[in-house]
Amino acid sequence: MPPAASDSSRSPIPVHLVAGGFPRGSYAGHDIDRVRLRLLGALARLAPTTVSVSPDYLDLDDWLGRARLLVSYVAGPFPDAERCASIRAWLEDGGRWLAFHGTTGGKTVPLPNGKPGRMMLRGPHHNLLGCLFLNHPPIRRFKVDISDTEHPITANAPNSFDVEDELYLLEVDAPDECRVLLTTSDLPADDPAPREFGFTYEDDTSVADDGRTRILAYERRVGRGAIVYIGLGHCHTPTTNIQPWVDTSITPDGKTPLEFDGPWKNATFDALVDDALRWGLADDTQSGDATS
Repeated sequence: MPPAASDSSRSPIPVHLVAGGFPRGSYAGHDIDRVRLRLLGALARLAPTTVSVSPDYLDLDDWLGRARLLVSYVAGPFPDAERCASIRAWLEDGGRWLAFHGTTGGKTVPLPNGKPGRMMLRGPHHNLLGCLFLNHPPIRRFKVDISDTEHPITANAPNSFDVEDELYLLEVDAPDECRVLLTTSDLPADDPAPREFGFTYEDDTSVADDGRTRILAYERRVGRGAIVYIGLGHCHTPTTNIQPWVDTSITPDGKTPLEFDGPWKNATFDALVDDALRWGLADDTQSGDATS
C-alpha cells in the first residue's frame, strides 16, 4: 500500500474519485461539479495525491488496483456484480472506500400489482456497502448526533450539530457489526417520509428498536480494509434541482431554494469531510476479522 498521508517526502498517494449522475454525464438532481471540486481541492490540500476521476464505475478496473482510496459521490451510478467483486477483493487487501450520500442508491423498480410509485432494488453494491437507501423526506433542518467520539473522523467534532440536508432513511444490514459514527433522532417513527414524495418502501427499516434513532454514517470493516459511508451531502443549483418542495424548516412556504448548498456550507460537516479524507489516506489499516 502507498505511504501515510502525513509523509510528504514520499510518492503521491493514488486516489480514485467517482462523481457523477445517471444517465452518464447527467447531474441527476445534484450539483456534482461542486462536490467533485470540493473533494479534489481537499485531497490536494491534505496530502500529496494523484487522483483519477470518473463519472461512474464503468472504467473502475483501470484505476482501482493502483488506488489507496476510493471516494464516491454519485446519484444513480453503481458498480455491477463483477465490479463489486473487484472492490471487495481490493478492500480485503487493505483498500478504503469513502462513500457519500447517493452511493447507497441505485436501480429502482415499479411497485408490484401495478401500484403507483417505484422502490429501490437491492443490488450487489448494497450488500457490499452494508446499507440500502429507502427514501428521504423533503429537505429539512435536523440535528446530527456523534455516536463515536474516538473514531478519527468524529473525534474532533462536537457532540451534535444542526444541518440542512436530505435526511436519508437507511436500512443498515448489521448495525451491531458496524462502528456507528453519526445518528439522528429527529424524525417520528411513524411514516417519516410522505408516501407521495420520492420512492416507496414497505416498512421503515431505518429506525432502531427505540423507535427514533437512525444511522447516518458508519464504518464497516472488510478484511484488512474498510468502508466509511456518510449519508449526508445534498446540494443543487437552479439547473440541477429536482426537489418538488422542502420542509418549512428550510423555507416557511415550502418552496425549494434555487441554490442549495446544505451541508457543504456547514462548518462541522466541512471538517468531517476533511477528517474522513484523512482517514482514507492514512496507511494505518489494522488486520481484523472480515465483515462481509
